[in-house]
Amino acid sequence: MRPSESVSSESAEPPCPTAPPASRLGRVLVPLGAAVCLLPVVSTSMALVAGLVVAVTVGNPHAATTRRATQVLLSLSVVGLGAGMDLRTVVAAGAHGAGDTVVGIAVCLALGALLTRLLRVVPGTGLLISVGTAICGGSAIAAVAPVMRAKDDEVSVALGTVFLLNAVALLVFPVVGRAVGLDAERFGLWCALAIHDTSSVVGAAMSYGPSALAVATPVKLARALWIVPLTLGLGVWRARREGGGGTLAPAGRAKRPWFILGFLGAAALVTAVPVLRPVGQGVAAVARQTLVLTLFLIGANLTRGALRAVGLRPLVLGVVLWVVMASASLGALVSGLIA
Repeated sequence: MRPSESVSSESAEPPCPTAPPASRLGRVLVPLGAAVCLLPVVSTSMALVAGLVVAVTVGNPHAATTRRATQVLLSLSVVGLGAGMDLRTVVAAGAHGAGDTVVGIAVCLALGALLTRLLRVVPGTGLLISVGTAICGGSAIAAVAPVMRAKDDEVSVALGTVFLLNAVALLVFPVVGRAVGLDAERFGLWCALAIHDTSSVVGAAMSYGPSALAVATPVKLARALWIVPLTLGLGVWRARREGGGGTLAPAGRAKRPWFILGFLGAAALVTAVPVLRPVGQGVAAVARQTLVLTLFLIGANLTRGALRAVGLRPLVLGVVLWVVMASASLGALVSGLIA
């Protein structure tokens, strides 16, 4: 999954001596906030909220740069987290959540299609929101959009909806998990099954401890692998609808989750060469703090223009679909249906 959390439709403005005071303040606060987020005392939720506050109050004049940086930093962070994990644990966790992942994706896509019709949401937007909820948020949307020839406004609305719910999940999930008494392993599994983007999954799991993170990360990355068959299947379906006889017509290059291989490779290296484990733990510690910085930048990428672009019906679709899927998975975990 190549992470793509950006939802802004506004481009950064070049420095200008006549820029309004808020814009000038934003030029200082964004890099300052990013630097502060490298301190170990800053948590993932604090970083995200700080980025959101900066974006919606004074704006982010560095939006073009921060959007590019989030993609690179998130990929590097997840690869770095792999250096702190045992590959055998990663494989076991991914296999453990495989069945739940398949069922969850199928149910989410079916329910999303139904809600899209009931709420009269534009079909392209509804499909992108459903795919983002079912698999891995912005990354799945970015992968599917070129295959489905989605319009720019459809992509922006879907990304905006998913981003808002990611921010809510990062803050709400730890509170709910502790309220219902989830242990670290079950909380990590719930995060992987019910939170859209990898960044928020890892961020929420980090707040619950290393055991939650060790479960959440591999299960979420295994779920992200479903981007590949899904984009291929949707491409064939689109071609048939357009009368292509089942031959996949060109629709742009879908993005592939190559950085998952980096995560697995790092875990494999430290597992096969035990002497590297202390180094791997150090790399993982740096990666966890880099993720905090990434979440600040993700928050800073949310602009008032992006909020206006979302609209009510797509937001309702995203909220209802997410609440139903998150509640169902939580109920299954609490009742023991998911062990």
